[in-house]
Amino acid sequence: MENQKNTAQNNENQKTTLSGLHPNDGTMVITFSDNNLKAWADFIPPIAKGRPLDMDYIAAALERFNITFGVRWDTVREVLELISEKGHPVRRVLIAQGEKPVDEEAEYYRFNSELQKNQLPGLDVLRVDYRNISPYIMVKKGQIIASRQARVAGKNGTDIHGISIPFSLVQHETVSGGTNTVQSDDGILAGIDGRLIKENGVLSVDEVLIIRGQVGYATGHVNFPGDIIIDGPVADGFKVYSGGSVLVKQTFDVTELNAKKDLSVAGGLIGRGKALVKTGGTLRAKFIRNCHIASRETVLVDSEIFNSSVFSLQRVELGDKGRILGGDIYAIHGIKAAVIGTQSGKATRLHCGIDFTVVQEKDKLTLRLRILVAKLQKLLDLIAGADAESEQKKKMDELALRLEDEIDKITARISVLMDKINADEHATVDVSGEIAPGTLIEICAIAYVVEQSLKRVRIRLDRTQGRLVHEPLK
Repeated sequence: MENQKNTAQNNENQKTTLSGLHPNDGTMVITFSDNNLKAWADFIPPIAKGRPLDMDYIAAALERFNITFGVRWDTVREVLELISEKGHPVRRVLIAQGEKPVDEEAEYYRFNSELQKNQLPGLDVLRVDYRNISPYIMVKKGQIIASRQARVAGKNGTDIHGISIPFSLVQHETVSGGTNTVQSDDGILAGIDGRLIKENGVLSVDEVLIIRGQVGYATGHVNFPGDIIIDGPVADGFKVYSGGSVLVKQTFDVTELNAKKDLSVAGGLIGRGKALVKTGGTLRAKFIRNCHIASRETVLVDSEIFNSSVFSLQRVELGDKGRILGGDIYAIHGIKAAVIGTQSGKATRLHCGIDFTVVQEKDKLTLRLRILVAKLQKLLDLIAGADAESEQKKKMDELALRLEDEIDKITARISVLMDKINADEHATVDVSGEIAPGTLIEICAIAYVVEQSLKRVRIRLDRTQGRLVHEPLK
């Protein structure tokens, strides 16, 4: 390869031999680059009593060949001194160098190619979960998606003959900002959190992610800061996270979904194992089966909730023929359905009027309290048998005080939570059809087990009697 390179270079250059008046005089061989930007020289010392090369001779030679720009006189002097001292030829010495032109570059915006790097793991990764690989490019508000490249002024060059070399104008591929982008001195920025789209040189950020087909290995897990619309089904094992609302136009085979706002499923929610759904808004679905649901707003279901745990900070309402068959339903302000419970199979339990988030926090604190009380008791037993003046007893006393302080704080917090558990004493369970025997209904921690079938009833809390009562549903 090096030989080929040298051969090509020699073909592009021209050589000129300059000799003295006598054949034994010193000789200089000049080689020009094809663009006349450089000139090299081979310096050959004289033979016997031949005349040596000197600066006057070389200056005349350069003038003869019109080498007037960029002459490296210091280099020439050094070479002449070396020849005089050593008496050996010195070859390929750069004696003149021109200036290349500087191309002019117009201002442009360069797309941040780092954003579209393949997310596939390296070859050192033996096991790959392709559900974690997404084809979507997500950006944050204020993130630079294209950097501004300032204009570069052009400058003419000069060859070794002093002839001007004009500069060229270079046009780079550029991009422009589209929807939901902001232009600044630094470049083009994302105006919102969302999905980056590059189309025909225009960059835009979409606040709605539309998935035309199935959520599966072609998409990976879906994690989007805005609204998501899914035209196809969601395959088992794939997770969906949204900073907005989610609309699924078919049945949703749930593994895990977390939506900051509403969830609407044209089909139903089918869970397998530990299916988990969390929404910050209203949940709408045709049916729910084998799922764990938590919603800050009302849960609206057309036909059926089967063998599921549903938690709502508002209400759970089913359609005119909607059934709740098995599982636990928590709804602060009440439940409405046509049929509740089954004659056989998993029990159905309804809990109304209580804030389940408070109950969950209380349960966690209660468990923590039990652990601390047990630790304190063991520590007190050790203290009782320790030397009263020992350093170890002092440390145990300090630890006991810290445990007692934490126990007091937890006890006080549980006391506050107990007053917040009952959130709506007016919550009701309205059933337009039938409630099956064995169904447990609880309102504000007062429970009632249905022993005989009840039809078209409303169950509410009678605080004066301290029990649940049922009355005909109007």
